[in-house]
Amino acid sequence: MTHSSSETARVGIDASQARVVELLGRLAPAEGIVPSSIEGVKLMRLNHRCPRIPVLYDPSIVIVCQGRKRGFLGAQTFVYDPQHYLVMAVPLPFECETEATPDEPLLAVKIQMDLAVVAELLIALNDSRGPIQGEPRAFYATPLERPLADAVLRLVEALASPADAPILGPGIVREICYRVLTGPQGDVIRVALTHQHHFGRIAKALRRIHSDYQNTLDVETLAREAGMSLAVFHAQFKAVTATSPMQYVKTTRLHHARLLMAQDGLNVSAAAAHVGYESASQFSREFKRLFGVTPADEARRVRAAVGSPPPVAPLRSQYVTAE
Repeated sequence: MTHSSSETARVGIDASQARVVELLGRLAPAEGIVPSSIEGVKLMRLNHRCPRIPVLYDPSIVIVCQGRKRGFLGAQTFVYDPQHYLVMAVPLPFECETEATPDEPLLAVKIQMDLAVVAELLIALNDSRGPIQGEPRAFYATPLERPLADAVLRLVEALASPADAPILGPGIVREICYRVLTGPQGDVIRVALTHQHHFGRIAKALRRIHSDYQNTLDVETLAREAGMSLAVFHAQFKAVTATSPMQYVKTTRLHHARLLMAQDGLNVSAAAAHVGYESASQFSREFKRLFGVTPADEARRVRAAVGSPPPVAPLRSQYVTAE
């Protein structure tokens, strides 16, 4: 029996996926997000189906090795699973549901995108492809090809070896970023780092919001920094994020507060003040409107989901939720 080259590649990816699943099952034995020994790399595990809930990811590459996630942003729907990896070029709240069972838990690798490394790779590539075709989007789910699947396998194998991880891991992470940049999603990452296109200008505004969400932010300042009129900024911001600038700021603050309560143990008043709310009661109302539960109930739920792990880094640098 003979196989075409595409069938052979698919068999190779399936074998790699099985090995990755085996190793991830050992590296992430409990539910939640597990920081790895390599900076910027986290392992994700969920043993049960999780209904559609609000989440927030930082710019990242997510490779699901078992299970399935489905994301929703406005009218857009995207699936990332063992055949499709997700790239987020900008930090963006969206809604997500997860398919998983105790027998086949969701197992995934999340790699935070270091924009300095990305910019360095783009310079090394001497990128001269010119303007991108069509309108860029904040989310892309792209078929997983053999070179990237192989790199993910080598990354997880390195993580399984305390001796290999610090030596080999950073180079493999850089290779994965390179594979993504030279793949179908490279254009959107490239334009997110430049200001010649409206998407890049909005990406700059989003990074500003995430670095300064605790302080007073107004649309006029954000529009001026983006080099856009107020009307154009509003329109382009909504085209990228499916929401208004101030609603985005509010949602970002609520997500950060959620993590501060769940993982740093802050109470409602302290979390509200930390993310810029002057009124704890207003914070509680808006929190329940977004997440469907009170802040205290949500903190207990997230702590239970992640097994109450001790924080390993300042929470204000972590955007992703437990699911």
